[in-house]
Amino acid sequence: MNRYNFFAFLSGCIFCFFVFVAFAETIDSTSNPLKIFNLPQIVKAADVNSKVFVFAGEQIPLTMDAKERLDRELSVNSYYHSAMIQYLKLSNRYFPVIEKILLENGVPDDFKYLAVAESGLRHVTSSANAKGFWQFRKLAAKEMNLEVNDEVDERYHIERSTRAACHYLLQLKRRFGTWVDAAAAYNVGPTNYRNDLRDQKENTYYDMNLPEETMRYIFRLVAIKEIMSQPDRFGFYIDQMERYPPLDNYREVLVDQSIENWGDFAHENGVTYRQLKIYNPWLRDNHLTVIKNKYQIKIPNDVGK
Repeated sequence: MNRYNFFAFLSGCIFCFFVFVAFAETIDSTSNPLKIFNLPQIVKAADVNSKVFVFAGEQIPLTMDAKERLDRELSVNSYYHSAMIQYLKLSNRYFPVIEKILLENGVPDDFKYLAVAESGLRHVTSSANAKGFWQFRKLAAKEMNLEVNDEVDERYHIERSTRAACHYLLQLKRRFGTWVDAAAAYNVGPTNYRNDLRDQKENTYYDMNLPEETMRYIFRLVAIKEIMSQPDRFGFYIDQMERYPPLDNYREVLVDQSIENWGDFAHENGVTYRQLKIYNPWLRDNHLTVIKNKYQIKIPNDVGK
Protein backbone atom coordinates (compact mmCIF):
# COMPACT_ATOMS: atom_id res chain seq x y z
CA MET A 1 0.00 0.00 0.00
CA ASN A 2 1.55 3.29 -1.09
CA ARG A 3 1.50 6.44 0.99
CA TYR A 4 -1.50 7.94 -0.86
CA ASN A 5 -3.62 4.86 -0.32
CA PHE A 6 -2.65 4.71 3.34
CA PHE A 7 -3.77 8.25 4.04
CA ALA A 8 -6.98 7.71 2.09
CA PHE A 9 -7.71 4.61 4.18
CA LEU A 10 -6.93 6.46 7.44
CA SER A 11 -9.16 9.41 6.48
CA GLY A 12 -11.98 7.03 5.68
CA CYS A 13 -11.70 5.38 9.10
CA ILE A 14 -11.74 8.74 10.90
CA PHE A 15 -14.79 9.84 8.91
CA CYS A 16 -16.65 6.63 9.75
CA PHE A 17 -15.78 7.04 13.41
CA PHE A 18 -17.28 10.53 13.60
CA VAL A 19 -20.37 9.40 11.70
CA PHE A 20 -20.83 6.58 14.23
CA VAL A 21 -20.41 8.96 17.21
CA ALA A 22 -22.87 11.45 15.76
CA PHE A 23 -25.40 8.69 15.09
CA ALA A 24 -25.04 7.36 18.64
CA GLU A 25 -25.57 10.83 20.14
CA THR A 26 -28.64 11.31 17.97
CA ILE A 27 -30.12 8.08 19.26
CA ASP A 28 -29.35 9.11 22.84
CA SER A 29 -30.83 12.56 22.23
CA THR A 30 -34.08 10.99 21.11
CA SER A 31 -34.54 9.53 24.59
CA ASN A 32 -33.28 12.71 26.27
CA PRO A 33 -34.58 15.84 24.50
CA LEU A 34 -32.38 18.12 26.62
CA LYS A 35 -29.32 16.90 24.72
CA ILE A 36 -30.75 18.02 21.38
CA PHE A 37 -30.96 21.66 22.47
CA ASN A 38 -28.46 21.56 25.35
CA LEU A 39 -31.03 23.08 27.71
CA PRO A 40 -29.99 23.62 31.36
CA GLN A 41 -33.28 22.67 33.01
CA ILE A 42 -36.40 20.58 32.82
CA VAL A 43 -39.50 22.77 32.77
CA LYS A 44 -42.25 21.26 34.90
CA ALA A 45 -45.55 22.46 36.28
CA ALA A 46 -45.76 23.17 40.00
CA ASP A 47 -47.44 20.48 42.09
CA VAL A 48 -50.69 21.72 43.64
CA ASN A 49 -52.16 18.30 44.42
CA SER A 50 -49.88 16.75 47.00
CA LYS A 51 -50.08 19.12 49.96
CA VAL A 52 -52.27 21.48 51.95
CA PHE A 53 -51.54 25.16 51.37
CA VAL A 54 -51.86 27.57 54.27
CA PHE A 55 -51.59 31.34 54.58
CA ALA A 56 -51.46 33.04 58.00
CA GLY A 57 -52.72 29.83 59.63
CA GLU A 58 -55.74 29.62 57.32
CA GLN A 59 -56.08 26.72 54.89
CA ILE A 60 -56.60 27.46 51.21
CA PRO A 61 -59.69 25.52 49.98
CA LEU A 62 -58.48 23.83 46.81
CA THR A 63 -61.62 23.80 44.73
CA MET A 64 -61.11 23.50 40.97
CA ASP A 65 -61.14 27.29 40.65
CA ALA A 66 -58.80 27.92 43.58
CA LYS A 67 -56.40 25.20 42.45
CA GLU A 68 -56.08 26.70 38.98
CA ARG A 69 -55.56 30.19 40.38
CA LEU A 70 -52.83 28.90 42.70
CA ASP A 71 -51.27 26.88 39.87
CA ARG A 72 -51.03 30.04 37.78
CA GLU A 73 -49.22 31.99 40.49
CA LEU A 74 -46.84 29.15 41.30
CA SER A 75 -45.97 28.85 37.62
CA VAL A 76 -45.54 32.59 37.06
CA ASN A 77 -43.43 33.20 40.16
CA SER A 78 -41.30 30.06 40.06
CA TYR A 79 -40.21 30.81 36.49
CA TYR A 80 -39.79 34.56 37.00
CA HIS A 81 -36.18 33.89 37.84
CA SER A 82 -34.66 37.37 37.89
CA ALA A 83 -37.28 38.73 40.28
CA MET A 84 -37.27 35.71 42.60
CA ILE A 85 -33.48 35.75 42.87
CA GLN A 86 -33.69 39.38 43.96
CA TYR A 87 -36.43 38.59 46.48
CA LEU A 88 -34.31 35.84 48.01
CA LYS A 89 -31.22 38.03 48.21
CA LEU A 90 -33.08 40.99 49.70
CA SER A 91 -34.97 38.84 52.20
CA ASN A 92 -31.72 38.20 54.04
CA ARG A 93 -31.46 41.94 54.66
CA TYR A 94 -35.03 42.85 55.47
CA PHE A 95 -36.95 39.79 56.71
CA PRO A 96 -35.32 39.77 60.18
CA VAL A 97 -36.47 43.37 60.74
CA ILE A 98 -39.99 42.71 59.42
CA GLU A 99 -40.41 39.38 61.24
CA LYS A 100 -39.54 40.94 64.60
CA ILE A 101 -42.11 43.71 64.21
CA LEU A 102 -44.83 41.35 62.96
CA LEU A 103 -44.28 39.14 66.02
CA GLU A 104 -44.34 42.10 68.41
CA ASN A 105 -47.68 43.22 66.99
CA GLY A 106 -49.42 39.85 66.80
CA VAL A 107 -49.53 39.70 62.99
CA PRO A 108 -48.78 36.31 61.37
CA ASP A 109 -45.27 35.88 60.01
CA ASP A 110 -46.65 35.09 56.55
CA PHE A 111 -47.42 38.77 56.04
CA LYS A 112 -43.76 39.42 55.31
CA TYR A 113 -44.60 37.98 51.88
CA LEU A 114 -47.16 40.75 51.44
CA ALA A 115 -44.27 43.21 51.45
CA VAL A 116 -42.62 41.14 48.73
CA ALA A 117 -45.78 41.13 46.63
CA GLU A 118 -46.34 44.84 47.13
CA SER A 119 -42.86 46.18 46.49
CA GLY A 120 -40.35 43.40 45.87
CA LEU A 121 -38.65 44.60 49.10
CA ARG A 122 -37.62 47.83 47.40
CA HIS A 123 -38.51 51.46 48.00
CA VAL A 124 -40.72 51.75 44.94
CA THR A 125 -43.49 54.14 43.87
CA SER A 126 -46.58 52.76 42.14
CA SER A 127 -48.59 54.32 39.33
CA ALA A 128 -51.15 55.28 42.02
CA ASN A 129 -48.35 57.06 43.95
CA ALA A 130 -48.28 54.46 46.72
CA LYS A 131 -44.79 54.22 48.18
CA GLY A 132 -42.43 52.09 50.20
CA PHE A 133 -42.31 48.42 51.14
CA TRP A 134 -45.97 48.40 52.15
CA GLN A 135 -47.24 50.70 49.38
CA PHE A 136 -49.14 53.24 51.45
CA ARG A 137 -50.77 56.15 49.68
CA LYS A 138 -50.22 59.54 51.27
CA LEU A 139 -53.61 59.83 53.00
CA ALA A 140 -53.50 56.27 54.36
CA ALA A 141 -49.95 56.81 55.61
CA LYS A 142 -50.98 59.90 57.55
CA GLU A 143 -53.95 58.02 59.00
CA MET A 144 -51.40 55.48 60.28
CA ASN A 145 -49.43 58.34 61.91
CA LEU A 146 -46.57 58.28 59.42
CA GLU A 147 -44.92 61.60 58.65
CA VAL A 148 -45.10 62.43 54.95
CA ASN A 149 -43.79 65.66 53.45
CA ASP A 150 -41.14 66.88 51.02
CA GLU A 151 -38.31 66.31 53.48
CA VAL A 152 -39.42 63.23 55.43
CA ASP A 153 -41.43 60.30 54.13
CA GLU A 154 -41.77 57.53 56.68
CA ARG A 155 -43.33 55.22 54.11
CA TYR A 156 -39.67 54.54 53.29
CA HIS A 157 -38.79 53.93 56.96
CA ILE A 158 -38.82 50.14 57.25
CA GLU A 159 -39.48 49.97 61.00
CA ARG A 160 -42.12 52.69 61.18
CA SER A 161 -43.90 51.64 57.99
CA THR A 162 -43.97 48.00 59.08
CA ARG A 163 -45.55 48.98 62.40
CA ALA A 164 -48.10 51.04 60.47
CA ALA A 165 -48.83 48.06 58.21
CA CYS A 166 -49.37 45.88 61.28
CA HIS A 167 -51.80 48.40 62.74
CA TYR A 168 -53.70 48.55 59.46
CA LEU A 169 -53.82 44.78 59.01
CA LEU A 170 -55.12 44.30 62.55
CA GLN A 171 -57.88 46.80 61.77
CA LEU A 172 -58.80 44.87 58.62
CA LYS A 173 -58.75 41.55 60.46
CA ARG A 174 -61.17 42.88 63.09
CA ARG A 175 -63.41 44.29 60.37
CA PHE A 176 -63.52 41.31 57.98
CA GLY A 177 -62.89 38.35 60.25
CA THR A 178 -60.05 36.41 58.62
CA TRP A 179 -56.45 37.13 57.69
CA VAL A 180 -57.13 36.20 54.07
CA ASP A 181 -59.96 38.72 53.87
CA ALA A 182 -57.71 41.29 55.57
CA ALA A 183 -55.03 40.74 52.92
CA ALA A 184 -57.56 41.00 50.09
CA ALA A 185 -58.96 44.22 51.57
CA TYR A 186 -55.41 45.55 51.91
CA ASN A 187 -55.04 45.12 48.16
CA VAL A 188 -58.36 46.40 46.85
CA GLY A 189 -59.22 48.80 49.68
CA PRO A 190 -61.59 48.13 52.61
CA THR A 191 -64.49 50.17 51.22
CA ASN A 192 -64.38 48.41 47.85
CA TYR A 193 -64.05 45.04 49.56
CA ARG A 194 -67.01 45.69 51.86
CA ASN A 195 -69.14 46.80 48.92
CA ASP A 196 -68.23 43.72 46.90
CA LEU A 197 -69.10 41.43 49.80
CA ARG A 198 -72.46 43.15 50.13
CA ASP A 199 -73.30 43.33 46.42
CA GLN A 200 -72.27 39.75 45.66
CA LYS A 201 -73.91 38.42 48.83
CA GLU A 202 -70.85 36.38 49.76
CA ASN A 203 -68.82 36.22 52.94
CA THR A 204 -65.42 34.90 51.85
CA TYR A 205 -62.73 35.93 49.42
CA TYR A 206 -62.75 32.63 47.55
CA ASP A 207 -66.41 32.95 46.49
CA MET A 208 -66.17 36.49 45.13
CA ASN A 209 -65.52 37.90 41.69
CA LEU A 210 -63.07 40.77 42.15
CA PRO A 211 -60.69 42.83 39.98
CA GLU A 212 -58.05 40.58 38.46
CA GLU A 213 -55.21 41.84 40.63
CA THR A 214 -57.18 41.04 43.79
CA MET A 215 -58.39 37.71 42.37
CA ARG A 216 -54.74 36.74 42.00
CA TYR A 217 -53.48 38.43 45.18
CA ILE A 218 -53.92 35.76 47.88
CA PHE A 219 -52.67 33.04 45.56
CA ARG A 220 -49.66 35.15 44.68
CA LEU A 221 -48.87 35.53 48.40
CA VAL A 222 -49.14 31.76 48.86
CA ALA A 223 -46.95 31.11 45.82
CA ILE A 224 -44.27 33.56 46.97
CA LYS A 225 -44.33 31.95 50.41
CA GLU A 226 -43.96 28.44 48.95
CA ILE A 227 -41.01 29.40 46.77
CA MET A 228 -39.15 31.60 49.24
CA SER A 229 -39.56 29.23 52.18
CA GLN A 230 -38.12 26.27 50.22
CA PRO A 231 -36.32 27.74 47.20
CA ASP A 232 -34.29 24.62 46.40
CA ARG A 233 -37.51 22.73 45.59
CA PHE A 234 -38.10 25.25 42.82
CA GLY A 235 -34.54 25.26 41.51
CA PHE A 236 -33.24 28.35 43.30
CA TYR A 237 -29.85 27.92 44.95
CA ILE A 238 -28.58 31.14 46.51
CA ASP A 239 -25.51 30.77 48.73
CA GLN A 240 -25.51 32.74 51.95
CA MET A 241 -22.55 34.80 50.77
CA GLU A 242 -24.57 35.80 47.69
CA ARG A 243 -27.44 37.19 49.75
CA TYR A 244 -27.44 40.88 50.61
CA PRO A 245 -26.14 41.60 54.12
CA PRO A 246 -28.35 43.15 56.82
CA LEU A 247 -28.04 46.85 57.51
CA ASP A 248 -27.72 46.27 61.24
CA ASN A 249 -24.27 47.59 62.07
CA TYR A 250 -24.97 51.22 62.87
CA ARG A 251 -25.21 53.79 65.63
CA GLU A 252 -27.99 56.33 66.02
CA VAL A 253 -27.65 60.09 66.29
CA LEU A 254 -30.52 62.14 67.69
CA VAL A 255 -31.39 65.14 65.53
CA ASP A 256 -33.59 67.78 67.16
CA GLN A 257 -32.42 70.81 65.19
CA SER A 258 -32.66 71.68 61.52
CA ILE A 259 -29.99 70.31 59.19
CA GLU A 260 -28.89 72.69 56.43
CA ASN A 261 -27.21 70.01 54.35
CA TRP A 262 -27.20 66.23 54.80
CA GLY A 263 -23.89 66.00 52.93
CA ASP A 264 -22.17 68.10 55.59
CA PHE A 265 -23.91 66.08 58.32
CA ALA A 266 -22.76 62.82 56.75
CA HIS A 267 -19.15 63.93 56.44
CA GLU A 268 -19.11 65.23 60.01
CA ASN A 269 -20.17 61.75 61.12
CA GLY A 270 -17.60 59.92 59.00
CA VAL A 271 -19.83 58.62 56.19
CA THR A 272 -20.75 59.62 52.65
CA TYR A 273 -24.03 61.14 51.51
CA ARG A 274 -24.90 57.88 49.73
CA GLN A 275 -24.20 55.77 52.81
CA LEU A 276 -26.40 58.06 54.89
CA LYS A 277 -29.28 57.68 52.42
CA ILE A 278 -28.92 53.89 52.18
CA TYR A 279 -29.47 53.62 55.94
CA ASN A 280 -32.09 56.39 56.04
CA PRO A 281 -34.07 56.24 52.78
CA TRP A 282 -36.93 58.13 54.43
CA LEU A 283 -34.86 61.35 54.31
CA ARG A 284 -36.15 62.65 50.98
CA ASP A 285 -34.31 65.96 50.54
CA ASN A 286 -30.79 67.23 51.09
CA HIS A 287 -31.81 69.19 54.17
CA LEU A 288 -34.19 68.91 57.13
CA THR A 289 -36.40 71.48 58.81
CA VAL A 290 -37.09 70.62 62.45
CA ILE A 291 -40.01 72.36 64.15
CA LYS A 292 -40.99 70.09 67.00
CA ASN A 293 -40.13 66.50 65.99
CA LYS A 294 -37.00 64.58 66.85
CA TYR A 295 -35.34 62.08 64.54
CA GLN A 296 -33.05 59.11 65.08
CA ILE A 297 -30.55 59.00 62.20
CA LYS A 298 -28.70 55.75 61.50
CA ILE A 299 -24.97 56.12 60.94
CA PRO A 300 -23.29 52.98 59.55
CA ASN A 301 -20.24 51.72 61.37
CA ASP A 302 -18.84 49.46 58.64
CA VAL A 303 -18.32 52.25 56.11
CA GLY A 304 -15.32 50.58 54.52
CA LYS A 305 -17.22 47.44 53.49
